[in-house]
Amino acid sequence: MRRGAIVIFRIYAKSNQSVANVFTQKLYGQDTRTHHGKYTFHKRGLLEDILHIRLIRGVIMVRRQDAPRVEAFLKEYGAEYYVRTVELEPSDQKKLKLN
Repeated sequence: MRRGAIVIFRIYAKSNQSVANVFTQKLYGQDTRTHHGKYTFHKRGLLEDILHIRLIRGVIMVRRQDAPRVEAFLKEYGAEYYVRTVELEPSDQKKLKLN
């Protein structure tokens, strides 16, 4: 069976809302509108460049080789996080293109 990494994280409760918003935008990406919706554009997030499976809020699975990039990002924002190696189900391997 192939292995991947599960990453469990959260931004500290003492973080203000603007820090949490920037963290979320830079991790997941965001569609943005300006001038009352006249212009729209997309800000790319880290996970748009990494194959991942979002399980629930604050829990993602990635390929083991991508875990250090995610960990470095989380460390940069002072998030509390845990990274563990897990055995992937066949469906997870397919989503992460490990077949």
